[in-house]
Amino acid sequence: MLIQFSVGNFMSFKDIQTFSMLASAINEHEEDNVFSADGKMRLLKSAAIYGANASGKSNLIRALSFVKRFAVDSSTLSQSGEGIPVEKFKLSSETEGEPCLFELIFIYEKVKYRYGFQVNDKRVYREWLYFSPKGQEAKLFEREEQVISLGGSFKEGKGLEEKVRENAAFLSVVAQFNGPVSLKILDWFRGFNIISGLNDVEYGAFARKKLADPKFKPSIMEFLKVADLGIEDAKLIEEIIPFDKLPKEMPDHVRQVFKDSKEILKSNINVAHKKFDKNNKFISFEEFELDASESEGTKKLFYISAPIIDTLNSGKILVIDEMDSRLHPALMKFIVKLFNSPKINKNKAQLIFASHDIGSLTRAMFRRDQIWFAEKDEYGATSLFSLLDYKVRKDASFDKDYLLGKYGAVPILTDPSDIFEEMSDG
Repeated sequence: MLIQFSVGNFMSFKDIQTFSMLASAINEHEEDNVFSADGKMRLLKSAAIYGANASGKSNLIRALSFVKRFAVDSSTLSQSGEGIPVEKFKLSSETEGEPCLFELIFIYEKVKYRYGFQVNDKRVYREWLYFSPKGQEAKLFEREEQVISLGGSFKEGKGLEEKVRENAAFLSVVAQFNGPVSLKILDWFRGFNIISGLNDVEYGAFARKKLADPKFKPSIMEFLKVADLGIEDAKLIEEIIPFDKLPKEMPDHVRQVFKDSKEILKSNINVAHKKFDKNNKFISFEEFELDASESEGTKKLFYISAPIIDTLNSGKILVIDEMDSRLHPALMKFIVKLFNSPKINKNKAQLIFASHDIGSLTRAMFRRDQIWFAEKDEYGATSLFSLLDYKVRKDASFDKDYLLGKYGAVPILTDPSDIFEEMSDG
């Protein structure tokens, strides 16, 4: 369960900005959109991030993705002397010599943790991990460059201080040696799923895998039927193709990827629709190849169904960039309602998404603390703020007021007639 995330001096984030899933003391959708994390702390089930193009919405999600990769994989995927793939804020001389900062506060197995680090593209400046087993925060470890001090509850790190490279996370190193606390933290990160709504390939493989699972497939089919796509059944079709039998029209750069393979496993999904006679009486099912015959929106919803269902079943966290891409506004609302529903979301799963679709930006869907905005200032720096930061009337229309610019985070457009007049004059 995510409580909050802070980022600074990364891409469009100059100053430290904090995104929070902590429910505020407002009486809105209390029974549906909020859950109790530990009997005391109240967290949000979902949150939406709005903003103009290039405002920094995607950069927030890129920051989350970077933290996950660095914490989980930096000890194994990087070599000594390699750089760290992190991009600092480049539009101010003030930040040139400063490291990027990232910090997460979260709950896993009823224990609250605070983990963070400061890095540049070459090394780790600082890294820290604290926990609150009995309410009082205590140190697990602190790192100042290559000097590491351990707390009394982190004996698993003893003797490993010298094994950490300057371009790797100490947390990742200790987990490689099966440290129990470190492994727990990495388990939490692995349950923190981040996908792009623009790239079906990213989560399509997961959907194929889950469709082949007889225990999971019924959930996918129920999801699709409720979404009214007309798909009655689906099945995974796999075919082994010898390399020399690959289609001649296959691009050379794709063929090059498989040049060392003798054969390739081709995987398709076939979906079944009802077929009717001239009197509209059902007579059989007709199969279509999903990727070749269905619309882009249908394909996206099919593929995205698996991570959504898996997140709800396991109580994980799902972050989706550009969630509204190729989805009807009604389907956007459908997905959000799944997470906000106490009946469906029994395992305290969380959904965070970036969107331009204002169909969900309503009082009926969200509390004010669930609605976030990203906005760039004239110096190229992104600020994050929630609707709770504004004094909003009880009868306010969130979507209309947002488009009117009352909350900021919308593009400021010039009169297009001025541009065309200049072109005509030229």
